[in-house]
Amino acid sequence: MKKLFLLILPLALVGCYNQERNCTDFKTGTFSFEQEINGEKHTSTFVRTEQYEIETYNGKTDTASIRWVNDCEYILQKLHPKNMAEKKAVQMKILSTTKDGYTFEYNIVGDVNKQKGEIKKTNQ
Repeated sequence: MKKLFLLILPLALVGCYNQERNCTDFKTGTFSFEQEINGEKHTSTFVRTEQYEIETYNGKTDTASIRWVNDCEYILQKLHPKNMAEKKAVQMKILSTTKDGYTFEYNIVGDVNKQKGEIKKTNQ
């Protein structure tokens, strides 16, 4: 019985842990996103307003509309897609937040393959 209690106690404590999600702090602002592609670090910056996200990547600017599903989830739809792949909406979900950024997951709407990333807010 004592061994069973020692096994259940840590599981109960871990199960009660909730990651912080102050998503409303990140609905608007200026952000940066870094990712590694083929061993090279690439940075994208974007400005998010209540209705739009304006992204700059490799000197090119693109705009997407935002539709908030709830405080921590939204859908991005490019306003001027250049091909069929860009016409597909992207679902974004904020998983956890810190004072200067958040961890998120994203996928093409309807696709089960999800990717994760981290965003830093550059204007506090």
